[in-house]
Amino acid sequence: MESLVDVMKANGLSKWAVAVSVAAVLGSQAIAQDAAKVESTPAQTAQVKRTIVVSLEDRKLALVEDGQVVKVYTVSVGKPSTPSPMGTFTIQRRVKNPVYQHEGKAIQPGPANPVGSRWMGLSVKGYGIHGTNEPKSIGKAASHGCIRMARKDLEEMYEMVHVGDSVELIGQRNEETAELFGEPKLVTAEQPVVLASAAQEPTPSETTSEVAAGVVAVAN
Repeated sequence: MESLVDVMKANGLSKWAVAVSVAAVLGSQAIAQDAAKVESTPAQTAQVKRTIVVSLEDRKLALVEDGQVVKVYTVSVGKPSTPSPMGTFTIQRRVKNPVYQHEGKAIQPGPANPVGSRWMGLSVKGYGIHGTNEPKSIGKAASHGCIRMARKDLEEMYEMVHVGDSVELIGQRNEETAELFGEPKLVTAEQPVVLASAAQEPTPSETTSEVAAGVVAVAN
């Protein structure tokens, strides 16, 4: 079978005309391929329904996408005198290397920072999911109401969640938490819960949804 080049030469076209025509054909093919990639992009980036479920009794956090558990982490929750709020919230802010501010004192990013290397602020004043400078508190009811995570776990999950994702803080075990986390873990003290509307903590002073560095004034 004759090629396109052979046919064009047979019709008296010069080698330059042949070259230009072939380039045009190849360019059209490339554009068509690029268009195909663009059309496939929405399917690859389809919106995912993402929920973070925290069982205060189990001291566990599950990241769930489209009904499937992606990862389960052990966390620290509020201690009896400063319990974690209960309810359904959203992530409103994401901050890398936050500056911690409390009672007029500011702590720069680093090992001594009480909220660690990442902050995910919730839609309830003063509360969020963050790291800690007390790694031994993970798995215990030890925070001032926030959800603390180990640094490795925190930084991993931070990259998987976005502003607007749903966060459920569940005070008492139910069918959902039993399915997610299995048999209950024995604890030394009952984990109290409070209604989110009762929480009266200072709100973070940084208002952007995602920043490279920011100041957070939180319950911790």
